Amino acid sequence: MRLILITLTALLLATVVGVGATWMTTTRGTEIGALTIGAWTARPRTGTADVDPYSRATIVRNGELPIGTGDGVAFTATTDDRKKALDGRCDVIVSGVTPPARFWTLTLYDRKGHLVANSLQRYGFTSQEIVRASDGSFEIRIASRSRAGNWLPTGGIERYALMLRLYDTPVGVATRTQRDAPMPSITTVGCS
Repeated sequence: MRLILITLTALLLATVVGVGATWMTTTRGTEIGALTIGAWTARPRTGTADVDPYSRATIVRNGELPIGTGDGVAFTATTDDRKKALDGRCDVIVSGVTPPARFWTLTLYDRKGHLVANSLQRYGFTSQEIVRASDGSFEIRIASRSRAGNWLPTGGIERYALMLRLYDTPVGVATRTQRDAPMPSITTVGCS
């Protein structure tokens, strides 16, 4: 009887640990196969058959439709370059250049993955509509109040995420450094 009780306890404990670990990896993500450049993180294998089981579970749980590896790659950022969380009450500047791509989009999401509501109904920028400097670089101001130039409203939410999608780009699984893929910098310049 004691052996049965110990066996059942061990099975129950293993089940709780297994389900708990799976829940944590599907809600918080995993770094398996992740590509991190500055504040930006991508998972280039999510659109392939080679995706790891934890990333696949996260995709299914969130209902995402990842970009196929032949189409491009999506980078996300939840912090600035100094690892400070992106706060909708602060002014943040995304500046520089992007890696080579035929087309790109930069979109602002809340932490649940929804577009951030704002009165202008502006949720992001594309490479076609952004105002650039003469050297090809750009500067996007992300803030709760109106700013001159490329301005993306936050609606004053506490935390948000940025997603930079690069379409038809050589950036992917073999990319490792900032030199391989020059990513825009993210800087918090002040909070209200």
